[in-house]
Amino acid sequence: MSALTYPAERKAPPVPIPAVTVSGLVRRFGERAVIDELDLQLDRSEFVILLGQSGCGKSTLLRLLAGLDRPDCGTVVVPRRRAVVFQEPRLLPWQRVWRNVTIGLPQRDARAVASRVLAEVGLTAHEDAWPKTLSGGEAQRVALARALVADPELVLLDEPFAALDAITRLRMHDLVRALRARHDATMLLVTHDVDEAIGLGDRILVMRGGRIASEHLVDLDPGERSQGPARDHIRTSLLRELGLTATAA
Repeated sequence: MSALTYPAERKAPPVPIPAVTVSGLVRRFGERAVIDELDLQLDRSEFVILLGQSGCGKSTLLRLLAGLDRPDCGTVVVPRRRAVVFQEPRLLPWQRVWRNVTIGLPQRDARAVASRVLAEVGLTAHEDAWPKTLSGGEAQRVALARALVADPELVLLDEPFAALDAITRLRMHDLVRALRARHDATMLLVTHDVDEAIGLGDRILVMRGGRIASEHLVDLDPGERSQGPARDHIRTSLLRELGLTATAA
């Protein structure tokens, strides 16, 4: 008697668990709908980039997700623990660095908590410094530490690297990648920089007219994110959707 063999049963890939769900979102300013019937889902631990021309509603959407603004219509489901990093660090000049990091947290063990997150962003030596003594990149790292101190499930970044020089910006990219891997948080980054979007994101969303016009999956190895035909194809598509050309960009 011969034994019968059966092919191994294939397991279905895990279904992504949403961290953010937005449905039919509307935000008007006067007669203008800056956000117009927008639908969006962000999965847990996903890094999503939001691209679009100025005035398309990117920052307005981020503020709605952060709870800093209220919609006129629609539903927004977000994690309770969330944090925002703005383009400006927004540090309090009369407080030392470690106190800026722990604003709003209970005073018990605040110094120890600040020391831990400042070590993550490479600022252990600046715990007692005043904000005015920091460089632009150092100040933005303090802002990142402040965002991570409460162990958020969702981190919203509104062009936090726009004012930095090119070298500092690349260093900040490396830092954000490391922090994302360590904290396993969902991240949404608003930017105008196509290369930054490809370098950091799992998925890139293009906004137009207050809605998500298109999305691009970035399934690239770290080396492919900076060069190669697959990266160039994504970049060309994004520039075209943004009304730009590779030469102009």
